[in-house]
Amino acid sequence: MHEIGIVKGMVKTVAAFARKNGIDGIEAIVLQIGELSLVIPEYVAELYPAVVKGTPLENTRLEIETVPGTAECDACDEIYSVIACEGICPNCGSSEKTVLSGMDFLIKALRV
Repeated sequence: MHEIGIVKGMVKTVAAFARKNGIDGIEAIVLQIGELSLVIPEYVAELYPAVVKGTPLENTRLEIETVPGTAECDACDEIYSVIACEGICPNCGSSEKTVLSGMDFLIKALRV
């Protein structure tokens, strides 16, 4: 479960940003987690309370937005859901693709 390291790193980054910018009282951290990022949103949500316990972010909510994994077929230019189509173009059957979205793990916003 590599998510614990990811959550710890995210909390460290947010805390440092808040300190550097004089931000007190963060209400929520908004994350975007891509379907293809190999980060499981449910694990992040479960681990978050334990990681922030006893820190200045302890009372901060975590909001997670899932970003769909989409790709463009290199053969026919069809844009499709990688997960739903199991990586195969639904138009022509090619597995050659360029991933367009869904690979990222991003701190999208801090709500203060």
